[in-house]
Amino acid sequence: MPEPHDPARLAALGRDWIAAWNARDLERVLALYGEEAEMTSDSIPPLGFGASGTVRGKEKLRAYWSAALAKLPDLHFELIDLFVSPDSIVVFYQNERGMKICEYLRLDADGKIRQGSANHPVH
Repeated sequence: MPEPHDPARLAALGRDWIAAWNARDLERVLALYGEEAEMTSDSIPPLGFGASGTVRGKEKLRAYWSAALAKLPDLHFELIDLFVSPDSIVVFYQNERGMKICEYLRLDADGKIRQGSANHPVH
């Protein structure tokens, strides 16, 4: 069985992350995250989930992503590339609106996502 931070496993996690979002399966997405996971994105404040841009804990992630999915009925991610390090993965993708995004995902010792950050281009 591969180690949680094996490059092949990390790449598979990145592909699973894309597939879970494309399936609009929030529970499948959340299964990739640890209980105390946090997410940072400039999309968080406009949806009313905190001015800091960071959401902490799986239940708050569920609420935030539920609201986001409701506003994005055509959500779809096309994988461009994956980048790995011993404890993180960067998923580079294009969304349904043609925006290219890098999602930085840091893992805990069990291979669950403990920290995520959506990084958008500066225009």
